[in-house]
Amino acid sequence: MSGTDGDDAILTIPNVISLIRLLCLPLFLYLLFGLDDRFGAALLLGALGATDWVDGYIARHYDQVSALGKVLDPVADRLLFFVGIGGILLDGSVPAWFAWMVLIREAVVAVTTVVLAALGARRVDVTWYGKAGTFFLMFAFPLFLASNSTVSWAGTAEVLAWATGIPGLVLSYISWAMYAPLGLRALEEGRADRAAAALADDRS
Repeated sequence: MSGTDGDDAILTIPNVISLIRLLCLPLFLYLLFGLDDRFGAALLLGALGATDWVDGYIARHYDQVSALGKVLDPVADRLLFFVGIGGILLDGSVPAWFAWMVLIREAVVAVTTVVLAALGARRVDVTWYGKAGTFFLMFAFPLFLASNSTVSWAGTAEVLAWATGIPGLVLSYISWAMYAPLGLRALEEGRADRAAAALADDRS
């Protein structure tokens, strides 16, 4: 699986899956804009979204969590969201207000995460609401795309897109509201950890 163990592992299955997701993003854009194949792009985007849960499961249950994976996985998640949703927005297959509400939330969370890390906060774990919201949204956007394709069940796809998209949007904003107190607590704990480490160094 990898040439090293534990946090230093690089070629783990989850990391390879995350890398494949990144490499497939240009293919998604080519299907959507180059071939004008909305259904093919929808299938690929749905598959890429599903792999996020697959690599997380493998990492946790088969002891393949690595330092690289902790960085690569969220980067792949964010790029998948921005490229996927941005592409569908440009294509006109999703209502602009819906896409922008998701993109703005993702952008704020991404910037906040970087700022907290720069300030020395500990890592903020994703809440259940955030995970559930992402789960629904990763179904909704491919369905919006499919609803604008030539498939015979395009009308059903639109209904399913809204049925998963609205709960996903609500849950993602609930998780966003919870992020502020969690971020402040992570910042306080990070500072406390650094103070304790500095005190231990002084005593040694």
